[in-house]
Parts: sequence; C-alpha cells; structure tokens
Amino acid sequence: MKEIYLAGAAAAFTVDLLVYPLDTLKTRYQSQDFIKSPLTKPLALRGLYQGIGSVILATLPAAGVFFSTYETTKSLYTRHLRNSLPTPIIHSLASATAEMASCLVLTPGEVIKQNAQMIQQQQQQQSSHTTPSRSTSLLAFKRVLASGRLFTGYSALVARNLPFTALQFPMFEHIRARLWEHRSHTKGMQKTDRERRGVGESGLIAGSSAAIAGSIAAFVTTPSDVIKTRMMVSIDDEALSTTTASRKGLASIRVVRDVWRERGLRGFFRGAAFRSAWTAVGSGLYLGMYDAAKLWIERRQ
Repeated sequence: MKEIYLAGAAAAFTVDLLVYPLDTLKTRYQSQDFIKSPLTKPLALRGLYQGIGSVILATLPAAGVFFSTYETTKSLYTRHLRNSLPTPIIHSLASATAEMASCLVLTPGEVIKQNAQMIQQQQQQQSSHTTPSRSTSLLAFKRVLASGRLFTGYSALVARNLPFTALQFPMFEHIRARLWEHRSHTKGMQKTDRERRGVGESGLIAGSSAAIAGSIAAFVTTPSDVIKTRMMVSIDDEALSTTTASRKGLASIRVVRDVWRERGLRGFFRGAAFRSAWTAVGSGLYLGMYDAAKLWIERRQ
C-alpha cells in the first residue's frame, strides 16, 4: 500500500508541473468573467502557473488517497462481486469510491487554484494601479477563507469526476489489458508474466491507454466541468462589479441556466478541446508514471 501511495503522489507532482498551463487556459476560457469582459484574452500566456502551489499541496495527498482507495476497493469488489457484476462495472465502482474520497482532499485546493488562476483578470477590472500579490495562491486562499467557501463546488467536483473516472478507468483497464495481451503474444510472454515487464514499457503502455481513455471521457464530461468551474470562480471581492451580490450563493441550477442563456448547448462544451488535450497528456503521463513508479518501487523493495 505504501508503494501505491508514493507512486500516485510522484505521478501527480510531475503531471501538475507539466500540464498546469493548459488547465489554466481551460479555466479562463470557461469563466464567465473572461467571456463577458472585452478587456481580457482567455488565451493570453501571462500567469499560466498562478495557483500552482495550492494544487501541489492538495493533489499530492489526494492522488495518494485515490490510488490507495482504488487498488484496495478494486481487489475487494473483484473478490466479492466478480460472479455477479461485469469487470468494467467493478472498475467503475472502485474508481467512484476512490474519487469521492480524494475529492474531500482535493476540493479546497481546487477552489484556491481556480480563483488564483483568475486573480490577474479581476485585478485588471478593479484598478490598473493595483499591485498583484507575489503569491497568487496565498491571495486566493485569503479570499476564499474570508468568504467561508473553502469547500464550494465539492458536489460539482464529484459530479464531474465520478462520471469521468467511471468512463475512464474501465476503458483504461480494457485498453491496457489488450495492449499487454498483444505485447505478450508478440514477445512470446505469458499474459501474467509481470516479472519480465520493463519499467519503461509498463509506463508506455499504461500511458497510451490512459491518454486514449482520458481524452474520450474528458470530452463527454465537459458540461459538468464547465458548471464546476463557474461555481468555483464565483467567489468575488467586494470591490468588484455590481454583479457581486447577485452572484453570491450561486447554485449549480442557476449556473446551468446562465450557461444556457449565454451560449446555448455550445456553452456546455466550452473548453472541450482544451480539456480533452490536456487530459490526454495529463492522464497519459499520470497513469503511465504511476504504473512505472509502482513497478519500480515494488522491485526496489
């Protein structure tokens, strides 16, 4: 269990550093502040790492919790339910259980991160003379803490991540198994001959499988991601526009109405290309590194 936790945390740290800019662009592109303001450019390259500190602090334990829970519940559900449920359903149940556990750790960091990603935009609206804080994560944390909304969007985060992982992990497990089956047949290996698998080879096969599964799942679940993003970045300063009061206490139903009124069905898929692209890269690196790191740690021990 220790090697699973460490492998998950190491994979999360590396992926966060590499794909965070794409996530920032996606967040800004989905935000109604950037949609409505003629003064801003969602695809501007400035401040792409705003909020990275909160993400690293949150995703390291969250990733460890996710993979520890996933591996444990997958084994448990397989042992007790394999005669009554198909394997893909068991993988979906295990990933859903793990996601709900990890979201408890991840939500505060996600709220701080997405508000930090928006700080430069909001400061430009307030005053051109305002000097940004050196730490956008700290500024966002103070703002969120003062509002008492540190766990805002937990239900939206779970609503986005549950269908995403429920789609991604069965596809990931299936594609990975088929690739290993093909690879084993090519090399004359037994399908269960784990000892002969290379660390790099394990990472490559898992990464390829995760990239394919992740990009498909990300596109399908983009509407829930749009709603989650709009809810989490609704925390405002008192110095903002007169819409502040009306936007406090924004609920998911109201967000759905706002998105539909602004852009119709297309609004729910705003940022879908960004999300599919960075999820393919992120999931490929994430699960590829996780499989490789887990195998490497197991052999070291």
